[in-house]
Amino acid sequence: MSILCRIDDKHVPLYRVMWVAATPHYCGEEDCLREGSYEVRLEQEESVWAKAPEHEELLAKLESWQGGLGGGDEGRNW
Repeated sequence: MSILCRIDDKHVPLYRVMWVAATPHYCGEEDCLREGSYEVRLEQEESVWAKAPEHEELLAKLESWQGGLGGGDEGRNW
C-alpha cells in the first residue's frame, strides 16, 4: 500500500494529515471556491481541499494504514 494519497492534484503523505473534516465546507459566499469540498488539515497549519471521492479514499487509506477501526491494540503492552 502506498503512503501517498492524491488530493486536489497533490500527492500527500498520509503521515502529514492531522485531521479530515467530517462535513463539506459551506460559507454561503457566492464566489467561494471551496464550497462542497472537505478540508484536510496538514502539519504546519497547511490545508488542502478534497472532493467527495478523494475524501472517501483518504479516509479508507488512513484506516487501512492505521490498522482499521478498533483493530490491532488488543494484546499490546504499551
